[in-house]
Amino acid sequence: MKINVYDFDDTIYNGDSSFHFFLYAIKKFKVYILNLLKIFFNALLYLLKLKTTKEFKEVVFSFLTNIDDIDNFVDTFWEKHKKNIKKEFLEIIKNNKNNYIISASPEFLLKNIAKELKCELIATPMNKKTALIEGVNCNKEEKVKRLNNLLKDYQIIEFYSDSNNDLPLAKLAKRAYKVKKYNIRKWDF
Repeated sequence: MKINVYDFDDTIYNGDSSFHFFLYAIKKFKVYILNLLKIFFNALLYLLKLKTTKEFKEVVFSFLTNIDDIDNFVDTFWEKHKKNIKKEFLEIIKNNKNNYIISASPEFLLKNIAKELKCELIATPMNKKTALIEGVNCNKEEKVKRLNNLLKDYQIIEFYSDSNNDLPLAKLAKRAYKVKKYNIRKWDF
C-alpha cells in the first residue's frame, strides 16, 4: 500500500496544537492558572531529565480531569483553531490518497480534525478523563513502530515534518520534506 505521512504540529498545523489547547483551557477556566506553578516546576524537572516526556505531558494535561464534556470542549477548540491548518497542506492532502497523520499530540485532541482532513491518525494514546498516557508517547522511533503495527505492507511516498525527531520516518519515505513555517523543501539527511 502506498501512503503519504504527515507530522501535525508545526507541519500541517501552524503551531503546537497541544499548547494551544492548554492555553484555550486556561482562558476558558481561569482556575487552571493555579496549576501553572506545578507545571513550571515539572517543566524544570523535565529539562533536568528528572521527568520523562510522558510524565510531563500527564502533568500538563491534568486539567482534563475537571472538564465534564471533553468531546464538546475539543470541538469548540477546533472551531476557533481550525484556521491554523496551513492552506498548502489542505491542497497537498486533497491531491494525495491514503494519508496518515502521525503525531505525538494526544489522540483524543486530533481524532476529529484528522477525520475532517480525511486522514488516518496515529497519535499518543491519552485517556481524556484521567490525562494518563495509556502506552507510549508517539514520538521518534515509536512513530515507525506504531505504523508498522497498523500496516504490514506499505511504502511511504511522501513524508512531511518540521522536526529532526521524525528522521526515522523520513528515512522510510521515497520523498521527504522539511517544513519551516510555510516553507516546504526537500529533506536532505
